[in-house]
Amino acid sequence: MTRKVLVLGATGGTGREVVSQALQQGHDVVAFVRNPQRLAVTHDRLRVLTGSVTDDGQALAAAVLGQDVVISTLGVGNSLKSSGLIARSVPAVVRAMESQGVRRLIFTSAYGVGATRGDVPLLPRILMSLLFRDLYADKEAGEGDLRRSNLDWTLVYPVTLTNGPKTGRYRVGEHLALHGVPRVSRADVADFLLTRVEDRAYLRKGVLISS
Repeated sequence: MTRKVLVLGATGGTGREVVSQALQQGHDVVAFVRNPQRLAVTHDRLRVLTGSVTDDGQALAAAVLGQDVVISTLGVGNSLKSSGLIARSVPAVVRAMESQGVRRLIFTSAYGVGATRGDVPLLPRILMSLLFRDLYADKEAGEGDLRRSNLDWTLVYPVTLTNGPKTGRYRVGEHLALHGVPRVSRADVADFLLTRVEDRAYLRKGVLISS
């Protein structure tokens, strides 16, 4: 079924995959980005709107208007400093969606955040404690606001991301048996995010994804 999909974070690695795959599946896509030049995709079913999720409330609300679902892949890329991105973004997204009567939000996080920390193998857990403390604290703060909202949200927690191809062979669950340094391609994560548009098996829940 064709849907109207708003993608936040569309210029990142996973976001570009979501945009590309959504168009391939026949959806009408709006990409809300700060720098349109970073999104090297053109299509007659793609609209690119310019604005900042954290600073342009009116522009964000206009982007949300009329959408069936919002998919967020917001992140700070390879930076180890969050600048409070997720903690500032989630309230803005919730306000925009509530003001426009759009309820379905699929939000990408990272494994090791919140309750998923218990599923992380020892070595990645050590690295997270040493390197990602600020990033994860920011994500947890934002996700707390999301969980308290009335939206129909799903939180998706990918393991370590790669630029590999879409395989369609991945595992998902509220808990997963993970070993070593588990990996999953951005393309497979995008595939799963788009399956959530129609399938609400993880409504108001968090779900891990790994190869």
